[in-house]
Amino acid sequence: MQKKHLDIVDTTEENFEETVLKYSFEKPVLVDFWADWCHPCRVLTPILEKYLEESENKWRLAKIEADENMKLAGRYKLRGFPTVLLFQKGEMVGHFSGAKPLHWIKDFMASHVEL
Repeated sequence: MQKKHLDIVDTTEENFEETVLKYSFEKPVLVDFWADWCHPCRVLTPILEKYLEESENKWRLAKIEADENMKLAGRYKLRGFPTVLLFQKGEMVGHFSGAKPLHWIKDFMASHVEL
């Protein structure tokens, strides 16, 4: 069974406007600020990818390496990682920090956007 292509983009300060803000007018974008040294970040990534696959790409996952994009992390006043921001129609509509289980993330998304 071939794995379906998932709508996951590596995002930076340079392409944030295009890959997150503008794209969020097409469908919701979940922005995952992560760091290589962060164990909870490595736990969260496969959970987000599994949910994206289950929801059949009804939203986009934008991955931002925090250490390489500190200005962007500062713009949103992020204090720890992983931190996940949810954008729709160019606006941040929700956020959470830390690794969460799949059912929690599904509830979070359902309470903020209609998929």
